[in-house]
Amino acid sequence: MKRFEALAADIATSIRDGLLKPGDRLPSVRQASAGRHVSPATVFEAYYLLEARGLIRSRPRSGYYVVDKPRRLPAEPETASTPDSQARPVQISSMVFDILRSAMTRDVVPLGSAFPSPLLFPLEKLGRVLANSATHMDPWSTVDDLTPGSLELRRQIALRYVLDGVHIDPGDILVTNGAMEALNLCLSAVCDPGDAVIVESPCFYVCLQALERLGLHAVEVATDPREGIDLAALERAFQQRRPKACWLMTNFQNPLGSAMSDDKKRALAELVARYRVPLIEDDVYNELYFGSRRPALTKAFDADGWVLHCSSFSKTLAPGYRVGWVTPGRFAARIAQHKLTLSLATSVPVQLALARYLERGSYERHLRVLRSTLEAQRDDYTEAIAQYFPAGTRVSRPGGGYFLWVELPASTDALDLRQRAVASGVSLAPGPMFSASRGFGNFIRVNFGHPLDKRALEGIRQVGRLARRG
Repeated sequence: MKRFEALAADIATSIRDGLLKPGDRLPSVRQASAGRHVSPATVFEAYYLLEARGLIRSRPRSGYYVVDKPRRLPAEPETASTPDSQARPVQISSMVFDILRSAMTRDVVPLGSAFPSPLLFPLEKLGRVLANSATHMDPWSTVDDLTPGSLELRRQIALRYVLDGVHIDPGDILVTNGAMEALNLCLSAVCDPGDAVIVESPCFYVCLQALERLGLHAVEVATDPREGIDLAALERAFQQRRPKACWLMTNFQNPLGSAMSDDKKRALAELVARYRVPLIEDDVYNELYFGSRRPALTKAFDADGWVLHCSSFSKTLAPGYRVGWVTPGRFAARIAQHKLTLSLATSVPVQLALARYLERGSYERHLRVLRSTLEAQRDDYTEAIAQYFPAGTRVSRPGGGYFLWVELPASTDALDLRQRAVASGVSLAPGPMFSASRGFGNFIRVNFGHPLDKRALEGIRQVGRLARRG
């Protein structure tokens, strides 16, 4: 992240936390330059960015002030989903592939993308660490701990668990080629073709693609847009469908943005242990929380090893490096065997580079800026949608991650809207791609992981125009 973006993110946080109140005057460019040890040009760029976001405004010959106009926020989706909880085979990969293929270009406004802007990450600094690590790498490190992964990196990951109140031995962590491999390893280790797997409704399409590839059946369970999966409905599904696993995102779920409370996570851990159903906890957004408190992991309440916790650095630090991990609980031996036969190992130089970066303590500083930036962008996108989308549009208000779940008027056909948007140079993720039963026909997921610059704002306007036309 550039210096002016970091400065803007700090000021935006001060505004949202109430340290800078509506009408307050910001330090002059000269004062801010001296206080932050940056050039006046950097301060000007930061102030221009904040002005573009609608957080501050300039007054001729007076300076910059915090705006006193409150943001316009749309209502949130209110009701939980109501799937039929039938076990059904999954056939979604072709649709997902077609939708994603249309978004894989820089020329398209990435509202439907699954990734945040790569410019948010310290890739240049990581590149220097990678070059140094590869140059001075111990030759024996290329064969030591090959399948479980670099012990240095696993120690650093174990330290991250300590922040979450979970004590994991580094020997109980398996490094993978991204969270996607970790999640697929878990599925293949605990399920056989034809088995039923519990998923949220809606759920991330990658989950559905994994079920389809392995010949598994999806059981969609009611999920609240704020509080996550309905535990009573989940228990009924355990009793009626006898699933072999459940795949859930308990923190900032994709696409809803929902987050389960600590009490619900504790009850969830007790529930899966009682019914002896492995929980595959897909937790790639846990570090991207916007409040002052880290969200708990369901793994923190796992006394008997029924929770298989999966995460990665792809969403928080190093997109493209493809380094994830799993703490496999009671299924460690089986998952290690599957890893050995599937891919043998994860890139050693990349693992060592990430371990070095984490050891230096830069990760927390990076995360603080990233969280602040994403929170500001959430508010920017929410306000833009409220301004340009049809009346009656509802938008989720997630406390982390980088996705908005947008409910359009009931007459909207999200698949048709997506086709027309792509023709106008804007990608969208329509609701049916997040459901094995092709539900959520009037919903879309919007990625706010990219700055709401002029191009992105025009994309929002265009989608709003298309949605109003029906």
